[in-house]
Amino acid sequence: MDSLKLSSGLIFIQLVLLASVFNSANAQLKVGFYKDTCPQAEAIVKGVMDQVLKVAPSLSGPLLRLHFHDCFVRGCDASILLNSSTGQAEKDSPPNLSLRGYQVIDRVKAALEKKCPGVVSCADILAIVARDVTVATLGPSWRVETGRRDGRVSNFSEPLTNLPPFFANISQLLTQFRSKNLSKKDLVVLSGAHTIGTSHCSSFDSRLYNFTGKGDTDPTLDSEYITRLKKKCKAGDQITLVEMDPGGARTFDNSYYKLVANRRALFQSDAALLDNNYTKAYVKLQSVTTDESTFFKDFGVSMRKMGRVEVLTGKAGEIRKVCSKVN
Repeated sequence: MDSLKLSSGLIFIQLVLLASVFNSANAQLKVGFYKDTCPQAEAIVKGVMDQVLKVAPSLSGPLLRLHFHDCFVRGCDASILLNSSTGQAEKDSPPNLSLRGYQVIDRVKAALEKKCPGVVSCADILAIVARDVTVATLGPSWRVETGRRDGRVSNFSEPLTNLPPFFANISQLLTQFRSKNLSKKDLVVLSGAHTIGTSHCSSFDSRLYNFTGKGDTDPTLDSEYITRLKKKCKAGDQITLVEMDPGGARTFDNSYYKLVANRRALFQSDAALLDNNYTKAYVKLQSVTTDESTFFKDFGVSMRKMGRVEVLTGKAGEIRKVCSKVN
């Protein structure tokens, strides 16, 4: 009995210590982290992004997506940016092969290094850029917490088990978000980022041509929309890009929820939001409102929360000089 009490006590202490480490890491993130060391950091990032988006506005969606894909694997540590000479980094993994915008991050980093060498992390650049592209597409703004440090490890296999796949059902989505300390509200709110950007036909062609392996279509996808998508995406098409929000893929708004409610969202993971009472209610509410302020406020809150996932702070990790390789 005494040994059982001792064992239980040790487990409790370990849990408290783990919680303490998690909370202290988050506590070191703060708005204005570079106030003294690089006060122009965010202005420099915005300056570069203004130039980039002026000539390549279609990069808004991919650059926002980079931050998501980074935070869900090893936390927000810029491991998505690391190169591997043997093709074994996160960016080489199948879920990340369609990611774009790496050169933009390199360009931002070079501008920051010129002004404040060795100060601003690549992980923080991803977080700031995600906010800036959202604002540039007429979406919400939020105050970005900074102070992240860059990781030194990037593994090919980890995106396969950590990133929610486009064919995930609601149980899988909730489980993966919960593992990152993100709620069902965060799931449905952050999914709203699908209002900007494009997708390859290959990410949803099974819904059009072979949903159950019998040459059938997905019954949860609107039949008229299926007909329209088939005109753009032939079976097995690996190249063609389709707007996730037709006609509005460069404007950040709540129209994504109208698509989900009308069974016209591209991915199974989008349609899955109708399979949970809470996420369905949020979708339905946003699909009928013309006031986007609630969604915009929620999105900023959830982005800040995601930006705290498993971060490296203090003396952990490093500040890379070049985002694609460790120092």
